[in-house]
Amino acid sequence: MTTYSNPRDQAVDDAAVAAFTQSYGERATSLSPVAIVIAAYNEAGAIGPVIEALPEQVCGLATTVIAVADGCADGTAKEAMTAGAMVADVPVNRGQGAALRLGYRLARDGGAAYIVTTDADGQYNPAEIERVLAPVVAGEADFVTGSRRLGSQETHDFIRRAGVLFFAGSLSLLTGQKISDTTFGLRAMRSEVTGAVRLEQPQYQASELLIGVITHGYKVAEVPATIHRRRIGESKKGQNPLYGLHLPGVNNLFYGIRFARVIYGTWWRERQLSRSAGRAGSSASAARAAKMSGPGSVDASASSAAAGPGRDADPAKRT
Repeated sequence: MTTYSNPRDQAVDDAAVAAFTQSYGERATSLSPVAIVIAAYNEAGAIGPVIEALPEQVCGLATTVIAVADGCADGTAKEAMTAGAMVADVPVNRGQGAALRLGYRLARDGGAAYIVTTDADGQYNPAEIERVLAPVVAGEADFVTGSRRLGSQETHDFIRRAGVLFFAGSLSLLTGQKISDTTFGLRAMRSEVTGAVRLEQPQYQASELLIGVITHGYKVAEVPATIHRRRIGESKKGQNPLYGLHLPGVNNLFYGIRFARVIYGTWWRERQLSRSAGRAGSSASAARAAKMSGPGSVDASASSAAAGPGRDADPAKRT
């Protein structure tokens, strides 16, 4: 079940789910065991080849592709549909995080047992999906993420590489779980995991989901994977007022600042939620203990003692 903190987000998602169900009928509620979810924003020219390259089966299980077109102003939705994906065409652009949250909900509602995520820009290798999903299907992990640091990457951007290293170290320190890559988009998970974790970030949801999964006690694993250079279009990350000037350093700075806020904000939120749950549990235990040691309990003991040997205190229990 998806929990929303913003009523507007829920209204948008509810409408999208209704439209998706109306468009696809029974298909929307009887998905294949593996749902491959893609969030896309103005990816015409890129998303078609990405979807066509995705495997029809992974780990011996059939796949269904769900593409969420996030307020696109181009032909992304039509291209994705032509390539074979089931498409949720959302009229408003909210961000990758919101689009993925909707995709997770559609996958869960449709009965998919597993969810795989990949990007619409062709940076991830579809041949590596099986490697990412296999530990989840085998029951060895609940959530698996690829890692460019364990695998390989084509970018030579020093700032981006340093950012991946810094945020991985920060998240590992905060959660106590060693993670080498916090932003890798090729991931696999049991579908119910996405409904148990609180997802509020409209854009930088990769770390929010990862922190939530860890703090909820799910078993997390990483596998080596590859990230290629983007060959079509341009990255939507780090958008800022100067984005139109194509200043990579400025874009990376904005991206880093926002990503840091998400990591530390999510960690603090989950920490507070965990403490609140702990206090609520302690209060409930204390209340139960007080009830058991209260007057009613003493009276029952006294009644039992008064019954004397050979008599039952409660006539209804006699045989």
